[in-house]
Amino acid sequence: MMRQPYAVSIAARYLRARSRSAFISFISAVSMLGMTLSVAVLIVVMAVINGFETELERRILSVSANATLTGVRGDSAAPLDDWRTLGDFALARDDVEAVAPFVEGPGMIGAADELLGVSVRGVDPELERGISSLYERVVEGSFDALGGDGLAAGEWPIVIGRSLAQELGVAVGDPVTLYLPEIRVTFAGAWPRRRELTVAGIFEVGMAEFDRGLVLVSFDHAATLYRTGGRASGVSLRVGELYEARRIVLDVGSAAIDRFGGNFIPDDWSYRHSNIFRSIELTKPILFIVLSLVMAIAAFNIVSTLIMVVRDKRGDIAILRTLGSAPRNILSIFVVQGSCIGVIGMLGGLALGLALVASLDPIVGLIESWFAIDLLDAEVYAIGDLATEARPDETARICALALGLAVLATLYPAWRASRQPPAAALRNE
Repeated sequence: MMRQPYAVSIAARYLRARSRSAFISFISAVSMLGMTLSVAVLIVVMAVINGFETELERRILSVSANATLTGVRGDSAAPLDDWRTLGDFALARDDVEAVAPFVEGPGMIGAADELLGVSVRGVDPELERGISSLYERVVEGSFDALGGDGLAAGEWPIVIGRSLAQELGVAVGDPVTLYLPEIRVTFAGAWPRRRELTVAGIFEVGMAEFDRGLVLVSFDHAATLYRTGGRASGVSLRVGELYEARRIVLDVGSAAIDRFGGNFIPDDWSYRHSNIFRSIELTKPILFIVLSLVMAIAAFNIVSTLIMVVRDKRGDIAILRTLGSAPRNILSIFVVQGSCIGVIGMLGGLALGLALVASLDPIVGLIESWFAIDLLDAEVYAIGDLATEARPDETARICALALGLAVLATLYPAWRASRQPPAAALRNE
């Protein structure tokens, strides 16, 4: 018992509620609660942003290729003369794992009285499996139907998103009409080129950009529709290092130009959606700073709490000084007390924050069902459900910041206590 530092014993005693100092203990509890809530809020908000970024990246990569090389002639896009040779050239590199051709173009799709603009992508279903995992997102029908499986002779298959199917009011097996940006002049007048297709599958990514704006047809049918003569608009690449996709596709494109001549437009998943990821990158530090100010306000509560404790314990401080305690010992008592408030608040915030992160999606779903509102509209927020990811390094920084602010908040009140003249305090007592 005698070996325990008396500064720690006295600080712990000041934290416990007694009838004479119940108000001081209540203020200490409020300071702890403020630190707990500020730490929990910061952990939850950063986890939501991280989860949104990770889920967005995962869904984009399930639909889009890591990188693409598109043919170009002059200032306009042009089909590749030989996509297979270009694909084999890219596959010869160790950092390229798979290639697949595609034909891409704009169009409008209609059924009944609805007509919506879409992006049409023609793919080879077998080769596309090595590029993206969109086939895993098909919830009705079959992705392999793009190869002609299960359809009657003469039917052209199309795979569309769930949101698009709902707006058009169609299901698997229903016909739709695809309109192309090309005018045909007949005796009856000028009409856009069109083609009847059969819905062979419906996919659901959870992003409005794809579920409403993307349709898939077979590579050969897309080449016929856009008159490419069987040639591809470009090739998709799957690379070994996802975050090196930009560098790899630029290297492949540059080497291909030197080898085959012509020109290519290199593109990758991060550049294609750079506006989304750039906005997340800018938002994260801003939110961290703003919410850290809330934590700083909680730390100011510790300052006010300790100042009140110092005033309440003037007699105790004077007695300790007369018994031989050095100013640094008095300072350590209140530093320990304020640090304990910060540590308890930080640990409570860590536990509360991680608990909320683990159960946030069910909580949001419960709120939506109770109040009949849609907090996460996919049309507004890109994805329609809430994903969270509490990263250990970021959580550790938040906890370290809370502890640092708590310790800093103790210094001035503790210094004032250590400088207090014992004789004047005893006279007042």
